[in-house]
Amino acid sequence: MNAEEIGAFVEASRGGPRLIGVDLGTRTIGLALSDVGRQIASPLETIRRVKFTPDVARLRSLCEQHRVGGLVIGLPLNMDGSAGPRVQSTHSFVRNMKPLLDLPVLYWDERLSTAVVTRALIEADASRARRGELVDKLAAAYILQGCLDAMRGLTEPETDDAAY
Repeated sequence: MNAEEIGAFVEASRGGPRLIGVDLGTRTIGLALSDVGRQIASPLETIRRVKFTPDVARLRSLCEQHRVGGLVIGLPLNMDGSAGPRVQSTHSFVRNMKPLLDLPVLYWDERLSTAVVTRALIEADASRARRGELVDKLAAAYILQGCLDAMRGLTEPETDDAAY
């Protein structure tokens, strides 16, 4: 994502203090929530997908409950950066969601997010069942935190390290 896209999203998402990160899978939707200062992403919930309308209704309910101003949607690009069928599916989901949940959306590169989270869970000796419970919402937190860090980098003035 470039600075212009991030800046436009920040401006458009001022309707609520928090953001939700979304890791959209075929069987689950991992969700993460930012704090009101948009500094820290925390895992929120994993929605077991049933049908489109109830899935979006649950997402809308959480957005209203937490006063969310925008969504950061993980974009599952191929490792070479190209868009495959999963990217098309993600765009389709968002396009169909917009009439039901009209919030600003920022797509965020999610390459390796699940792999990084899974590796950390394995290193923490989490059981396979426990990893299954956590991986989607932790991947959403990883995606959202990357976006929050980039947003912060745009708003904080650069310091001259040589002066210290």
